[in-house]
Amino acid sequence: MTDLCADRVVVVTGAGRGLGRAHALAFAAEGAKVVVNDLGAGPDGAGSSDDPARRVVAEIRAAGGEAVAHGGDIATGAGAAALIATALDTYGRLDTLVNNAGFVRDRMLVNLPDDDWDAVLRVHLTGHFLPLKHASAHWRTRAKEGRPVAARIVNTTSGAGLLGSVGQGNYAAAKAGIVGLTLVASAELARYGVQVNAIAPAARTRMTEETFTELTALPEDVSPLVVWLGSDASTGVTGRVFEAEAGRITVMEGWRPGPTVDRGTRWTPATAGDAARRLLASAEPPGAVYGAAI
Repeated sequence: MTDLCADRVVVVTGAGRGLGRAHALAFAAEGAKVVVNDLGAGPDGAGSSDDPARRVVAEIRAAGGEAVAHGGDIATGAGAAALIATALDTYGRLDTLVNNAGFVRDRMLVNLPDDDWDAVLRVHLTGHFLPLKHASAHWRTRAKEGRPVAARIVNTTSGAGLLGSVGQGNYAAAKAGIVGLTLVASAELARYGVQVNAIAPAARTRMTEETFTELTALPEDVSPLVVWLGSDASTGVTGRVFEAEAGRITVMEGWRPGPTVDRGTRWTPATAGDAARRLLASAEPPGAVYGAAI
């Protein structure tokens, strides 16, 4: 390893298993001190246990690294505040936040219970916003005090949030929201020395092994990009979304103006429809929704 993250303090949410665990171990291998957050819930968000986070901490320490566990619910204000406080109280600083925690409750939209909609948006979207908010408040204070800040936030979206995924309306909506949050945070926090990017990983984990049985890529295949984005080496990269799977990295290019026409006056429904069809004829077709019939 290269000590790419030597002396950096890194918080990783949902780090007890899967992608989060791989990220935590990879950061530690590059010299970072890691706060390993995990509620210890099941794949559907039920239950809790301190064991997953503690096991990852033990792995890091056994390899000669430094780590501490945090088992709080980061989708609550108190839990997110405590997470950031754990980093500051234990190591005296915070440099990188990796938002990764999440679970799935898949249903077709007409069968999706209201509570499952709320629960998935809560853990993914609110669970990104609250740690980001509390970490950013700390970095803003440092910047206003004239102290140097070279902070990094890496959010976790999904191909479901970029293209849609049949049977995952709640998950896709949450992951699309994370992209919007990433773009806004990148613009708002740049003045304080904070870079914000997102990854859309594809790997075999508890969340994906039943829905996407064809996936064979490992969580460890995604972590090198996350570590780079969370390090000083990524200076100047912000507001970007990367897809990562096995040995492939793709810069995802989102919404931007395509074909347009300006009539200079108000349309009628008929003329607006005619114009829309002409524009669509010269526009790029959308990507296929995951799981859609071809």
